Amino acid sequence: MKICTITCHDVYNVGASLQAYALQTYLKSLGHDVKIIDYKPDYLSKHYRLDVVGNPKYDKPFVREAYLLAKLPGRLHVLPRKKAFDSFTAKHLDLTRRYVSNEELKADPPEADAFFAGSDQIWNPLFPNGKDPAFYLDFVQQGVRASYAASFAVDEFPQELREVTAQYLSRFDHIAVRETSGLSVLKTLGITNAVTGLDPVFLLDRAQWEAMAEKPERCEKPYLLVYDFDNSPAVRKLAERIAAERGLHIYSVFNLPYAERCFPLCGPEAFLGLMQNAAFVLSNSFHATAFSVIFEKEFAVVERTEKINTRMRDFTAMLGLSDHMVTTETEIPVGTDWTAVYRCLKNEIDHAKAYIDEVLRDGEK
Repeated sequence: MKICTITCHDVYNVGASLQAYALQTYLKSLGHDVKIIDYKPDYLSKHYRLDVVGNPKYDKPFVREAYLLAKLPGRLHVLPRKKAFDSFTAKHLDLTRRYVSNEELKADPPEADAFFAGSDQIWNPLFPNGKDPAFYLDFVQQGVRASYAASFAVDEFPQELREVTAQYLSRFDHIAVRETSGLSVLKTLGITNAVTGLDPVFLLDRAQWEAMAEKPERCEKPYLLVYDFDNSPAVRKLAERIAAERGLHIYSVFNLPYAERCFPLCGPEAFLGLMQNAAFVLSNSFHATAFSVIFEKEFAVVERTEKINTRMRDFTAMLGLSDHMVTTETEIPVGTDWTAVYRCLKNEIDHAKAYIDEVLRDGEK
């Protein structure tokens, strides 16, 4: 069977890259011909471009040139990170030809028996992709329409987007969202026949991720790994406290002034290696939390400043790990009953695979 998936697969974010890889790899393991639609509209194509002015107030004659010149050294410095992600994409993701707009997709859509939208935050209304008809499979003319572990990432969907989004979703044959809160959002859109589906990184087993992981260099000391999108004072306070209590060094994926070592240029494989070898993981990232569970790491999660925390709350609650959502005043959990966690996780994985089987049976009709 021919299958196409569409997600934000090439946005230089480790979670986005790894979830795209995981869903494609699992579907291929079932014996299908699977392509990720290489959808890169303008708003997803500005990463690492040397000619992009990030702030409109500088996009003026003469000022623009000065801005770009001032930014050039920093942009050149981070190009190795781009290279690491581009290498991962070329090596591990099987893509269609490039499409740059929903109109182009509609004019010449890829052919498939089944289409999956997802996973990850493709329907987040705070981002441009959450308003883009392409991520609601608007271009599909023939074939089964389904989502897999798509995430709204918010508790409330904006009123002004509800009508058009409901129209897009009403054309789906199957809908699976990643969070239980997504089911509530769908009900406000008049969609009541949806289910939840685990993030696709859990469709692959631990050994598959360990085989992909690159062992970090010079990381012999036991370390606490920080994955902090927001440079959060709360994360810093917790990291320093946990490291002191447990005798750990502080390493960070991003540049943080209090970390002993930082790895801002790491790609997906190096990220997996840092996760696999950490003694403790402190993050405000969904996928850092997910891989903490996959690698059975002691971990804690801090809510982000943006209103997109439903992902971590729902996930930890599902596994009976709500006490791992912490604040600076919280006692850090010690010891995790991984047998109980994996009992819950196995049930969710079984449900996820059964849902995929159901979609694919429809595609065979």
